[in-house]
Amino acid sequence: MLAAGKGPSASAAAHVSIEYHGGSIYWPSGEARAAVGAGGVRANKKEGDKATPAGTFSLPFGMYRRDRISIPNTDLPMTPLQEAHAWVDDPNDPKYNQLVELPYPSHTEKLWRADGIYDLLVVVGYNMNPTQPGAGSAIFLHIARPNFSPTEGCIAVSRDILLGLLPVLGSDSTLSIRE
Repeated sequence: MLAAGKGPSASAAAHVSIEYHGGSIYWPSGEARAAVGAGGVRANKKEGDKATPAGTFSLPFGMYRRDRISIPNTDLPMTPLQEAHAWVDDPNDPKYNQLVELPYPSHTEKLWRADGIYDLLVVVGYNMNPTQPGAGSAIFLHIARPNFSPTEGCIAVSRDILLGLLPVLGSDSTLSIRE
């Protein structure tokens, strides 16, 4: 296990894939505590069930708050968050499980938050291309709350760990989730 405040090695020659099981994430050079959804890990994830989806997923891009985070060099495409950014979680909307800008007519999850958990996030390619309405949306690898309380369905790790993973992630990296 990594010592507190230590992140993964940035000297990896290839992009890594991450695994989650049993309360921790693992990558070739380490492991760290992680929180998942209050509904546990489920293969049959549904919108609003607070479960984290089981499976192996792409990590297509990340987002960060420029006013709070200085990101290290990474091959993972990164987009600066804007106050108007939100993620559509209305299964009846044609942009379900996609990034949009507010104001938006359907129900969304705001990404610009005061609590800091989305100051840095990596989008998990769950229920994308194609999107199935009602199968779940807005699944991210993001910053955990200080007490590592359960998420709404995402995977959350400490800020230092997530920042430390960025240099070894690329758009070809994956996240495998199992209980």
